[in-house]
Amino acid sequence: MTPTPPLPPLPDAHVTVKVRYLSPLWRDEPPAYATARSAGLDLKACVEAPELTIAPGGRAAIPAGLAIEICAPGVAGFVFSRSGLGARDGLTVAQGVGVIDPDYRGEIIVWLLNTSPEPRTVVRGERIAQLLFLPHYTADLVACDALGDTGRGAGGFGHTGQL
Repeated sequence: MTPTPPLPPLPDAHVTVKVRYLSPLWRDEPPAYATARSAGLDLKACVEAPELTIAPGGRAAIPAGLAIEICAPGVAGFVFSRSGLGARDGLTVAQGVGVIDPDYRGEIIVWLLNTSPEPRTVVRGERIAQLLFLPHYTADLVACDALGDTGRGAGGFGHTGQL
């Protein structure tokens, strides 16, 4: 078996983000990437109580204990579910993906949704979501009477077939 060649170095894709820590939970362990190629920073549950239980189908607003200032134009923060927490425990980001607008300076709040049939408990300091910094575009909307033709046209859900 031939060994897998090493991955090429990553492009210099860094953005400066100022962080204001609002919870002492970040004092000893500030956000960090788990590996050199991790896409997101883990966010912690910075709840007051030692734990918080979310009923089946219920939602809870979980403070992340920090606020940010993104110092690059065209970049926003996006809060995604942690794959293990979602797959194993059924706890996902309630709105699918949370958007942190570049001009928002308040505390990041993660809304978790319990999709499991059992109550789920979140423990203070537990990793609950991940924060990614991604480019975004501002659209210049142009009113028109017709749109360009495509093979799909106006075909909606299920139009392209099933797996």
